Amino acid sequence: MSLPQRVTKTHATGNDFVVYLDKTGDFEPTADEIRFLCDRHFGIGGDGLIRLTKPEFVSDLSDEQIMAVQAGDAEWFMDYRNADGSLAEMCGNGTRAITLFAQREGVADSTEPFRLGTRAGVKILTPRGNVKPYGANVFQVEMGEWKIGETDAYEVTIPGNDGSARGTFVDMGNPHVVAVIEDAFSTLPVVEDLDLVTKPVVNPTIESDQNVEFVRIDDIDHNTAVGEATMRVNERGCGETLSCGTGLCATGIVLRAKTGISHWDITVRGGTLRVDVTDEDVKLTGSATLVADIDLLRS
Repeated sequence: MSLPQRVTKTHATGNDFVVYLDKTGDFEPTADEIRFLCDRHFGIGGDGLIRLTKPEFVSDLSDEQIMAVQAGDAEWFMDYRNADGSLAEMCGNGTRAITLFAQREGVADSTEPFRLGTRAGVKILTPRGNVKPYGANVFQVEMGEWKIGETDAYEVTIPGNDGSARGTFVDMGNPHVVAVIEDAFSTLPVVEDLDLVTKPVVNPTIESDQNVEFVRIDDIDHNTAVGEATMRVNERGCGETLSCGTGLCATGIVLRAKTGISHWDITVRGGTLRVDVTDEDVKLTGSATLVADIDLLRS
């Protein structure tokens, strides 16, 4: 087994992960090990696995990527894998979970911003403490640049659900299609009634597999320029999750394009998070939780 004896279960607004610290680069996981640990019946259970390590110990990174992380003053790297064992470019909720873990392990300062390397660039996480309505151990993550495609350019359907919606492509370092439902373009059920067990279908087909978000606008306060929305998500590699950080950011970007409002409190099944969008970047604010330390038995 290429895993350490002890791992930690974490979550960030219900998006849950198995995480561990690998200071020496000796514990790069295999796809089979990831699938085992993330299995909710035969393993620990999680939407993904995160190894916190040095960038030079991540085998899929090129020399140029390693130098870019180091040039961004990030000593530590979030080696994130989906529950099915596949590599993932980025996980916004995972950045908060692994930073809280890094603080406990003494490799991140609990009061200062933490620079974290990811496959989508260096992310900066600033601890905010306890903040209503977002919860405890709140971090604001600078998620960086984003790109948006043509509004409503894709048709989104869900096998087993009647109707369709129009979706907009957003590149957050990983691919998303965001469908604002219950509007003039949508004939899908209300967001709470969607059956997201089955993977949504996006047409025309996007070259790489994508995460798909389904969103309802709940309220817009024009005095404060803050909107409220509800979102559900089907993540590639793991199915429906209680929360998706990059998906929340993609949602805020699409809602801004549709309404002109740049600040959103978005409720997912795991809680409420804040998304703040500018032309240059997007920031995500939400909580993180350490659940348990687990000793793995050696067969």
